[in-house]
Amino acid sequence: MTIDEGDILSALVLTLELASVTTVILVLIGTPLAWWLSRSRSFLSDVVGTLVALPLVLPPTVLGFYLLIALGPSGLGGLVGLRSLAFSFLGLVVGSVVYSLPFVVQPIRNAFEAVGPRPLEVAATLRASPLDRFFTVAIPLARSGFLTGAVLGFAHTVGEFGVVLMIGGNIPGQTRVVSIAIFDYVEQLRFAEAHILAGGMLAFSFLVILSISRVGRRLGDVRP
Repeated sequence: MTIDEGDILSALVLTLELASVTTVILVLIGTPLAWWLSRSRSFLSDVVGTLVALPLVLPPTVLGFYLLIALGPSGLGGLVGLRSLAFSFLGLVVGSVVYSLPFVVQPIRNAFEAVGPRPLEVAATLRASPLDRFFTVAIPLARSGFLTGAVLGFAHTVGEFGVVLMIGGNIPGQTRVVSIAIFDYVEQLRFAEAHILAGGMLAFSFLVILSISRVGRRLGDVRP
């Protein structure tokens, strides 16, 4: 049996597109959320923090099931004038953002908390506005958290399976990402293609963990 290189390439490209779009969205919405969670001590912040962390403990099929309902015609899909966001690339993006949110928010939140109030207080004495203090003090000092969060968010999106299977199915060129392709190849006993993608995922995961460790250590060495 010949190896279908086109199918493999299609799954890889779609996975990278999904992970890239998801990571950008996660950083954009995760940064203010992490900042608020790191600064607030209210009961509401505890509730929101718990909701953000739910994907860490919920079985992916449970989360995927409720996302499937939410993205259907009676949920978010109907609200935005579409028949359904399920089984579409946009639906995969929404599901991936929800599923990978804690992997981005938590490292950034921890980095903001590690900054502490002192640098911000010093900046305030120099008449820096709250917005200036956030962009010129908090974010640069929390750069290791941003790096870790972005890499983890990207890697987690690349490797997710249960959620994308529930809300995206297995549509070539639209929702057939690498994890789904591997599962499909194994079911068809096409182990050559499965080996190529699984081996690539193994190498990718190793490099992600190694990169976080090395870069995080270097940033820690130069941190003021």
